[in-house]
Amino acid sequence: MQSTMPSLTTSLLGCAAFVLAAQALPAQAQTAPAGEAVTTAASFSANASLASQYISRGFRQTWGKPALQAGADYVHPSGWSLGTWASTVSDRYIQDARVEWDLYGGYSGTVGELGYSVLAYYYKYPGAVYRATGVKYDYGELSLGLSYQMLYAKYNRTVTPDFFGISNARGTGYLDVGANVDLGHSLTLNLHAGNGRVAGTGNAIWNWRDAKVGITRAFDGGWSVSGAWTRAWGATDAYDHYTLGVPNAAGRFDTSNPAASTFVVAVSKTF
Repeated sequence: MQSTMPSLTTSLLGCAAFVLAAQALPAQAQTAPAGEAVTTAASFSANASLASQYISRGFRQTWGKPALQAGADYVHPSGWSLGTWASTVSDRYIQDARVEWDLYGGYSGTVGELGYSVLAYYYKYPGAVYRATGVKYDYGELSLGLSYQMLYAKYNRTVTPDFFGISNARGTGYLDVGANVDLGHSLTLNLHAGNGRVAGTGNAIWNWRDAKVGITRAFDGGWSVSGAWTRAWGATDAYDHYTLGVPNAAGRFDTSNPAASTFVVAVSKTF
């Protein structure tokens, strides 16, 4: 079945969005994991990455092409933070879009070994609109996160009327659970499982689950290299032959399965 509705994304918290598998904890947006120790002085950091493709919550945002990504974060010693993150995207996946731009901020802290965070996200796709319905792709979420040692759990809930080009989808939820396991020798095993439920009458066809298994290798000077296997599973066949219904230069419709299993590599630098 050919789908002309847009599929789902975002920076999964962009979570440590490790550009790596581009899960975007964007999405996407790259913030310190819930529970990270609060510093004694305000800090500012920036990051940049080159990834073989951008994948968010199991979906390929760049239609299998490479992605350039960059972000900046400010963290106050009180626990409050602000940040921004951006990535190139494909207009064959997000109609009339070339860039995803995320803004986020909130509060995080710890109680003993338990970390927590309360964050707000806004995902902006300049100029992007699903022409068949006139619905924009921009949307906002509230996020609650918990972490304990290597484990984390995070739940994002859409608070805007629409969700990524899907109308009347306020209340869409995404649960992200996983672990970042220190393997020693500057290696980290990254494990993730996600479950997305799209709110609204008739929107359940876009429900999905996704998973990721990856390895990150850190180097001196803020450099890291990562590789990850990732894929998503739709509740229906709505994603199997995804298309925006717009003919290409040859007059044919580009179709793909953005949820298909794939391997992603990335090189990242933190400043």
